[in-house]
Amino acid sequence: MATASHTPAVVAEDICCAGTDAELLGGAEAGHLAVVFKALSDPTRIRLLQYLAESDAGTACACHLPEALGISQPTLSFHMRKLRDAGLVDRDQRGRWVHWTVRPEALGPARTFLDLPASGTAGPSCC
Repeated sequence: MATASHTPAVVAEDICCAGTDAELLGGAEAGHLAVVFKALSDPTRIRLLQYLAESDAGTACACHLPEALGISQPTLSFHMRKLRDAGLVDRDQRGRWVHWTVRPEALGPARTFLDLPASGTAGPSCC
């Protein structure tokens, strides 16, 4: 009678990657970034922000924006409110019209956040 050779099963080790020693964002800071990113999640608002940032005078009158972007005045008001609530633009009432200006410093925290190290720079993945 032949005996079957028995090879022990290879058991894969349960290895977990090391975490990080980095400090997590605070709740308030994460909440602020979420508001900024939510405001920038709409193509019309991105176009509005670009239009304002690139205007020769550094500001743009609300009277020019609807035609430039192909939107109605109520739609403009809706989107500008979102950008203003996120702290990305300032509003200046000049007589009948509102002039809008980008607040570049408001994008600083988002720039810092987006400058996170690229995935995979820490070496090979272990998980």
